[in-house]
Amino acid sequence: MRFPRLPDWAVYAAIVVALLFVALGRDEHVDAPPPPPKGAEPLGEALGPASPFDPSIVVDVPAKAGPAAGTAFSIARTGVWLTARHVVDGCRKAAIVVGPGTGVAVNVRIDPRGEAALLYTEGGAQPLPLALAEPLRRGQRAFHPGFPQGEPGEASSRLLGRENLVVRGHGARTEPVLVWAETGRTEGLQGTLGGLSGAPALDSQGRVLGVTIAESPRRGRIYTTAPEIVSKTLQANGRRNETSTAGEPITPQNYFYVADDLRRELQVAQVICLEG
Repeated sequence: MRFPRLPDWAVYAAIVVALLFVALGRDEHVDAPPPPPKGAEPLGEALGPASPFDPSIVVDVPAKAGPAAGTAFSIARTGVWLTARHVVDGCRKAAIVVGPGTGVAVNVRIDPRGEAALLYTEGGAQPLPLALAEPLRRGQRAFHPGFPQGEPGEASSRLLGRENLVVRGHGARTEPVLVWAETGRTEGLQGTLGGLSGAPALDSQGRVLGVTIAESPRRGRIYTTAPEIVSKTLQANGRRNETSTAGEPITPQNYFYVADDLRRELQVAQVICLEG
């Protein structure tokens, strides 16, 4: 019995298929690697030094301001606090609120060159760690715990860049500031963030990058002191500027709880001007 002869093309095709199976069968079987652990969010370019050519924001400050209220935060257990200058500038009698209807008198020390001010009390709370010498990158987050509208509250933001704050009137000067885009705030908090002035701007490691000083509601912007300005204020008052160890990690998911803890421990407290 004779089998029919296969055409040449069929023989060649069978050989090619067999070679493919052999080649593929000898390949090492490797599964796709697991995804890498989620790391820090991607950030933008490094933020350069302050420049006189940065955009400017102009603020008119009246010669006489009425009693004010804002936020302060501890930087030394011995009773040293930072706040925004305009909260206590011209205030003859100020206090840190430590409980309902209870306050501790403060001595105010204004730095005429910047928007940061130091407060002194007899004893204080656990200080917040400082990160005033850390490099900044566009897009990095900041968290602002304090007392907006005189009530406990907080906001979150992302760094946009630098501007120059031009103050006209009382305390006239020009100083560099950081500009942040507001990304979140206390649930139900509507309108102004007034009262948040003086709050710390904290990085994701709970370290202070600057002092919250102003907002632009229509643009959704928050302004803080530049780190170098706060450093100069501390140095002018005989305080060393050292990068401290990290505080409590902060994320967009937990900053409400961290802010509550900081206020509960009086690391962040309300400051009021009792007599202007």
